[in-house]
Amino acid sequence: MIPPRVLPALLALLALGFASAAQAGTPRLCDAGVELSAAQQDRRLQFAAAIKAELEASGQRVALLSRSGVDLARFGMRYSHAGVSLRASPLTPWSVRQLYYACDERQPRLFDQGLAGFLLAADAAPQAHVSVLFLPAEAAAALERAVLDTPLALQLLGPRYSANAYPFSTRYQNCNQWVAEMLAAAWGALAVPTRSAAQQWLREQAYAPTRFELGSQFLLWLARFVPLLHSDDHPQADLDQASLQVSMPAALEAFVRAQQREVRRVEFCHDEHQLVVREGWEPLGPQCTPGPGDRVLALQGGGLP
Repeated sequence: MIPPRVLPALLALLALGFASAAQAGTPRLCDAGVELSAAQQDRRLQFAAAIKAELEASGQRVALLSRSGVDLARFGMRYSHAGVSLRASPLTPWSVRQLYYACDERQPRLFDQGLAGFLLAADAAPQAHVSVLFLPAEAAAALERAVLDTPLALQLLGPRYSANAYPFSTRYQNCNQWVAEMLAAAWGALAVPTRSAAQQWLREQAYAPTRFELGSQFLLWLARFVPLLHSDDHPQADLDQASLQVSMPAALEAFVRAQQREVRRVEFCHDEHQLVVREGWEPLGPQCTPGPGDRVLALQGGGLP
């Protein structure tokens, strides 16, 4: 029997295990689908349109996007998946280039996904959140060049996926770690852009992964039986403390903020009735309640069930 005190953390780890599992961008996980009602789909499409309008109005060509979609509230996290949105995407303007896990092929792939699809691939929660980082011109241009360089992007794509991959090992990789290594390739002037070189640069720049404090060796043992979760790449000292270091959007945002002092952050959320836009680093609340200075837009058909 699972002890009640570790059950919430186990459920969060189960969710994390499927955080980036997708099939050609369809909004379903390997073992379970997420069905959105017509009203939910309509709200997500309006949400995507508002974010795309903000991207267009920014005058920039690249942005770092993070979305909610996996319930990690047990660990104090809102965002689970990050990618790079590109105005000059080979797919369509502002598509998101990202790592995704191809379930049928059982391996990670580089995937360009339209902004609407990126948001529809999240869960069916009544609220959704997206964080957008706009970079200063020089850093943005370097990131755009790196991410649009498909051979480079593939060179930094690891062959084996783990949702909780250790950020300073090349044994596995998760979706957010690919973004971190692309940042290193863009800003690190790497002599040879390998995963090892990218991770070394991240270490030198004091990149701090998100730390999951599991609080139980039993939970760590159970995680061994969860598909897409692994622990054989993590330091033994961390495992002895039932702790895991993982690249997550919060770590990426903190790193970008430290590297690029003039970075601009815009956060979006929607519930069943409205869309809220906030500029700055003070996070929006989980219920999408606007505060002073926030922009609020009514969602058409927001009263539909």
